[in-house]
Amino acid sequence: MDPALDKGALRARALAARAAQGDGAALSANLRAALAPWAGKALAGYWPMRGEADPRPAMAAHDGPVCLPVVTGRAVPLLFRRWQGEALVPGAFGTAHPDDSMPQIIPEVLIVPLVGFDSALNRLGYGGGYYDRTLQLLRAARPTVAIGLAWAAQQLPALPVEPTDQPLDAVVTERDFFARAGFPAGPAGQPG
Repeated sequence: MDPALDKGALRARALAARAAQGDGAALSANLRAALAPWAGKALAGYWPMRGEADPRPAMAAHDGPVCLPVVTGRAVPLLFRRWQGEALVPGAFGTAHPDDSMPQIIPEVLIVPLVGFDSALNRLGYGGGYYDRTLQLLRAARPTVAIGLAWAAQQLPALPVEPTDQPLDAVVTERDFFARAGFPAGPAGQPG
């Protein structure tokens, strides 16, 4: 089966499941616990859109600089600008980001939005490859942690993986915490 067609069907399934959402308070608590080992580190979050799981409460609780992604063009890595609660400006593809006057930050930890994920920590996005390009660039320069955030209903049995796909280090949902070996303890002391 053509992986692109397969991804399209999986994307439609995960987006339909995402619409159901879940327990937002549990999701935020689990994400805060997963981020705790990175206190003081530069954290990239995102401004949720189209039913994405909301990282903003955990971003607000983070002890360290917080930034948001900026889409600067098609098929290029994201850049990140500091965000301290200021009003955002409209961006490409319905996104919102800090004004260009805010300083750029290179994050060490990213909360990554997703459409779907599997237990092997593969991520299914919208198909533009922005986070794959960005993670590849950041990881080539230094260790960078990518934590996917999703509703439990967005988990899929398996995803086709392409050479350009960047795996996640962990996925946090309102019910579960999945992580690669060696990841620090997550919600409720669950080991990585």
